[in-house]
Amino acid sequence: MTNQFSVTKRLSAALASAAAIALSFSVSPAFAGDPFRTSDARDIGDNTEAAFEAIFKEGNYQEAKRYLSQAEASEPNEPLAHAMRASLAYTEEDWNGLKTYATKTLESAEKLQRTDPLRGNLYTAVGNFLEGAYNFKEEGPIRSLAKLQQVFKSLDQAKAIAPNDPELNLLTGFMDLMLAVNLPFSDASQAIERLESNAAPNYVSYRGIAVGYRDLDQLPKALDYVDRAIASAPSNPDLMYLKAQILAKQKQYSESLKFFDRALAKRDQLLRNDVAQIVFEQCRAQSNMDSINRDCYAELVKVKEGGN
Repeated sequence: MTNQFSVTKRLSAALASAAAIALSFSVSPAFAGDPFRTSDARDIGDNTEAAFEAIFKEGNYQEAKRYLSQAEASEPNEPLAHAMRASLAYTEEDWNGLKTYATKTLESAEKLQRTDPLRGNLYTAVGNFLEGAYNFKEEGPIRSLAKLQQVFKSLDQAKAIAPNDPELNLLTGFMDLMLAVNLPFSDASQAIERLESNAAPNYVSYRGIAVGYRDLDQLPKALDYVDRAIASAPSNPDLMYLKAQILAKQKQYSESLKFFDRALAKRDQLLRNDVAQIVFEQCRAQSNMDSINRDCYAELVKVKEGGN
């Protein structure tokens, strides 16, 4: 049971992030604002799309927050915008914000089922998962595990409608990969195939594959895929951080420090908790390279409390 609880916790974090993932920026002329599809586009909304681009192309969370504030007024019934707000709240450890926007995600998704059952069911799953993340934090794993049953039921309904939809496959690919990484006797190959074949855009799907290979300790493959993602989104500090992690796991500490520095060069556009984690891991890489013990946790706390 302990392993199952651990999986739930990691999946909660994974989907909180994956819920906001976009995104092809080749937008159909019929509906500006659909960041996933070049045909059969949905009217998702310009501010929501702009927020996605700010995060997943530029790694600029501060700019994304401004677009999402505008989306709350201009696109109040778009569940993806609410899911993004929930994911940001999760990262910032704003549990009340997570609860609020998880509920808004679920409520708007249930309304959307009447006009767009594919996306309605998809974001009903996302909303339940986000609520599960909140339940895990506040009440422990039992209610969170119960939410998983609702998540998979809604995802099955979405898959029955359009199994090759890029938005569906991006989110479910990330979920399946996290399950494969965490559960014994699971096979990650199908999740990787889903991300490679049916998810868009490449720099987001490649990023997910790189994370999966990193967690599976298949580091040369992880490095290959993060390089592919960087080739498509070269200014994203999240990708620099991911490459630094992979290099550090390969004990290429000197090279990893270059990419930690490149990520931190854009610290003003990142969330504080993310900056703190990057600083912590950079400190550990430096300590390992120098064979000197440093109090890296103190550096993490300093950043979280508002220091440099």
